[in-house]
Amino acid sequence: MLSSTTLLQAQAKRIGRFTSAEIKAFETQAQQVQIIRDQWGIPHVYGKTDADAVFGLMYAQSEDDFKRIELNYIEKLGRLAEINGPKDIYNDLQIRLLIDSNEAIADYQAAEPWFKKLLDAHAAGLNYYLYKNPHIKPALLTKFQPWYALLWTDGSIGAINTAGLTVRELQNFYTGSLEESEAYKHILKDQQSGSNGFAFGPQLTASGKSILYLNPHTTFYFRPEVQMQSEEGLNIYGAVTWGQFFVYQGFNEFCGWMHTSNNVDIADIYAEKIIQNNQGIFYEYDQKLRPIGIKNISIKYQENGQIHTQTIPTYYTHNGPIMALRDKKWISLKHANRNTQSLIQSWVRTKAKSFAEFQKAMDLTANSSNNTVYADAAGNIAYWHGNFIPKRNPALNWAQVQDGSLSANGWQGLHPVSESVHIYNPPTAWLQNCNSTPFTAAGSFSPQKENYPPYMAPDGDNFRGLNAVRLLQQISPKELDLNKVIAIGYNTYLPAFEYLIPALKKAHQTLALNHPLKKQLQAAVDTLSQWNYYSASNSVATTLAYDWAQNLMPSLQKVYIDQGEKDQVQNTIEFAAQAKPEQLLEPLAKTLAQLIKTHGKWQMPWGEINRFQRLTGQLKETYDDNKPSYPVAFGSGMWGQLPSYRSSPFNTAKRYGTSGNSFVCVVEFGERIKAKSVLAGGNSGNPQSPHFNDQAELYSKGEFKDVLFYKEDVKAQARKTYKPGEE
Repeated sequence: MLSSTTLLQAQAKRIGRFTSAEIKAFETQAQQVQIIRDQWGIPHVYGKTDADAVFGLMYAQSEDDFKRIELNYIEKLGRLAEINGPKDIYNDLQIRLLIDSNEAIADYQAAEPWFKKLLDAHAAGLNYYLYKNPHIKPALLTKFQPWYALLWTDGSIGAINTAGLTVRELQNFYTGSLEESEAYKHILKDQQSGSNGFAFGPQLTASGKSILYLNPHTTFYFRPEVQMQSEEGLNIYGAVTWGQFFVYQGFNEFCGWMHTSNNVDIADIYAEKIIQNNQGIFYEYDQKLRPIGIKNISIKYQENGQIHTQTIPTYYTHNGPIMALRDKKWISLKHANRNTQSLIQSWVRTKAKSFAEFQKAMDLTANSSNNTVYADAAGNIAYWHGNFIPKRNPALNWAQVQDGSLSANGWQGLHPVSESVHIYNPPTAWLQNCNSTPFTAAGSFSPQKENYPPYMAPDGDNFRGLNAVRLLQQISPKELDLNKVIAIGYNTYLPAFEYLIPALKKAHQTLALNHPLKKQLQAAVDTLSQWNYYSASNSVATTLAYDWAQNLMPSLQKVYIDQGEKDQVQNTIEFAAQAKPEQLLEPLAKTLAQLIKTHGKWQMPWGEINRFQRLTGQLKETYDDNKPSYPVAFGSGMWGQLPSYRSSPFNTAKRYGTSGNSFVCVVEFGERIKAKSVLAGGNSGNPQSPHFNDQAELYSKGEFKDVLFYKEDVKAQARKTYKPGEE
């Protein structure tokens, strides 16, 4: 308990942050908002206007996990070093080079009135929470500004794109280090992250209504589950990224959408021709010299309890900031990591009432990081592969560094949606994307690769995509309902092992009888050979297969490929066919040794060691084998199962999940919305809340709860009804 003196001091401090006019405005707007928490703690936010709903949403988010909201904005402001110390100076510099606060402020000042109201409400809801809760001690941000939302205009977990340039390269360039060769390594996306999205037309559903399946694979606790409604036509349900004011993926009464990550080329790197003389620094462009842009960026950092400042002169060409030195050439980055149109698009699509209105939102061509899988109440299904796609010379390989001195190598505007890879209402009546090629999205009715420039869809096939197509091709007319779609989405078949395990068995058979691995591996090879390739809690083969595959060639784990590269499926098939026996058998011996060292034996059922646990709610969760946890039958989607669960040991014998299935939802559109969902852990980040871990058992079993979309249903299950500031 805080003493009365401490409370008075905190109250005086918080009042000092906000003017009396601001406080009055907060209190007035709060009266226009109602928040109803249902039996799962999900906030259903009702506002008179859209801005009121935004205000209420931000207040409710803050109640659930303010620390995650604040950290997201500290990062996007490029101010991590102020709380984490000097180690984050160059992380902050990267952000400051890619996200310009001055541009965000200018965009806020120039915003149309309707949009500015949303930005104002976003900051006001956060600030009112801080005003009403003086016991909350922000790590850094004591007052949110309305332009903060314009720093972070994409809700994706992979919203920052550097085209493979690293913070280490950036640091080496701006410190004059010569460690170029060590710093530059081709950086892969997190190969175990991703998402699945399915859309089913009326022909395949028992009700004759479209069904959408949303299955983002993200770090846990990245997005909570919410509903927002206003008297201005807003009524949206889904997942919102902490600190943002729009539902990132979800549904309204008329339509819904799911985003999946892709490898569409939307950021490019250029080698600049630099000339330095007594007049300054110049770069060559179409055989003429241009002065290089120079901008001093001051980074504050905390060290030994003191705040210090480091000022770094940074360089720009018209292509973008200089980010690295490669082959003794300055490297610039052309990018769109902050785009106000993207935030506008993210909002307006939540209010789309038809396929035509959703297409109008897509025509803003500002979504720079994702594909979109769509379904609606009129029976339409659709898929778009990317959205923000710059036009470029198709003869060049845009995965490589380009010559920055030639205007012919520049961007030439954006492709309209009509030129992008998209599919509307295919005869299959199904669409899928699992971070894979769009050229299998509708089976045999998919677009043809040769009709598009290579940079538009370099993505290859992966085993989740392969599994999804296999399953969806088997669906009979009028077969599907919500539960059957969930069953498809939780299919744990691992098709990669169709190739890898027969190769392992063959390699083992070729060994001489006196070879030391012959007897040592016999039982494990037999266990894998008798397996049906489905992961399951009671399966020892699942444990062996996952750990063995992790010890094979790293290239087999590359899901996101660049232009001209072989995809994961091709690499795996080739490896299985061409691998030498020792390349298959020695990793299995290593796997057995690792399991025996950790558990005393290798015969470990998957569910005994693959667990879900949530203990503290801290930004960096801790895990404990001696505390309660739940077995999880599914694992990483790397090898083709559709649900994803990435787990690792944390100085523990058991391994605990940190990413994968997070918010999962299935929705049927009709006269009334029918939907089910589940969220990793629970909606609250507070371990004292009953909704911190109340969905954990459901989640671990792949079971779903009913979504409450209509207000009468929400009220019937209400656990708390209040206005912001009243709780």
